[in-house]
Amino acid sequence: MILLLAGTSDARALAVQVKKAGYEVTATVVTDNAAIELQRTEVKVKIGRLTKEDMMDFINEHGVKAIVDASHPFAEEASKNAIGAAAETAIPYIRYERASQAFTYDNMTMVSTYEEAAEVAAEKKGVIMLTTGSKTLQVFTEKLLPLSDVRLVARMLPRLDNMEKCQQLGLPQKNIVAIQGPFTKEFDQALYKQYGVTVMVTKESGKVGSVDEKVEAAKELGLDIIMIGRPKIEYGTVYSTFEEVVHALVNQTRS
Repeated sequence: MILLLAGTSDARALAVQVKKAGYEVTATVVTDNAAIELQRTEVKVKIGRLTKEDMMDFINEHGVKAIVDASHPFAEEASKNAIGAAAETAIPYIRYERASQAFTYDNMTMVSTYEEAAEVAAEKKGVIMLTTGSKTLQVFTEKLLPLSDVRLVARMLPRLDNMEKCQQLGLPQKNIVAIQGPFTKEFDQALYKQYGVTVMVTKESGKVGSVDEKVEAAKELGLDIIMIGRPKIEYGTVYSTFEEVVHALVNQTRS
């Protein structure tokens, strides 16, 4: 049995490849929608966020031979839990991550944290569009909503819990873009124009996360961009292709 943390669309595709390589796979996801996508592939699915202890219990109960961590580049807690669980149960930990991208743009500000991004956005003012999801929305609403010279627009997945969170944080309905991608550059440009966006906030999620489309669309319109860099985590060896992950599994799970 392989326990695979599958928080992204490419991670779910990786789960299928690992299964095709002859391994029994259980993939963990957070949302019901992600589970539905995986269930169509006949990969076993476990829904919900897992603590380190949850993972250790699952490993011991099901005889897991390795953890493949294909969680989102910004799912810092999930990765740390997986690293700890693998270490304490003495099984291999294998990290898959989308390749990083390099961007060159005079009007781009690179930051290390969401808090720093909110500070920079407050200084720039104007119409600020968040494309960073709902998890850290509060960081931005607390900093930006009280400002009279800032309009905060948030783009996120069209989920009920996201809408409830927006309501709790006081984000007006007219400033919520509830939609699921991926999106083309042309779509992003139309969205920026519709809302009169002057600053776009994103994070370095990788090409599969459609970051390049968002950035190119903003660059062509001359918008300011605030880019949040990936968390610094000691993963050990990181693989960026499915073939490398399968090869690592074969080498590290031989009895």
